[in-house]
Amino acid sequence: MTLGLYGTLAHTVGRRTFEIGVRRALGAQDIQVVALVVRQTMLLVLSGLAAGIIFGFAGSRLLGSLLYGVEAGDPLVFALAPIVLLLVSVLATCGPAYRAVRIDAARALRCE
Repeated sequence: MTLGLYGTLAHTVGRRTFEIGVRRALGAQDIQVVALVVRQTMLLVLSGLAAGIIFGFAGSRLLGSLLYGVEAGDPLVFALAPIVLLLVSVLATCGPAYRAVRIDAARALRCE
């Protein structure tokens, strides 16, 4: 999951080089650029986690008889899995956010 999320974010930051360059030219600070990338990522991750938890509860009820040694609605599993996925997504966000901060405004504006 980390590589897929990292690849998607790296591609998105690459496509938004001009936009980020304009923001940097207009005076955006490093923290604002990082917040832009992290906000976009967390919106996707949190919506995916919400859908996963909802469908996970529904699926666990349907497949409850196939689970061995785990209850259908085991709270440890439903609490630990989203936390691990959030940590992994934060790690995957670090690379593209660092790349977005390093974008030179003049070079980005010349490329378009």
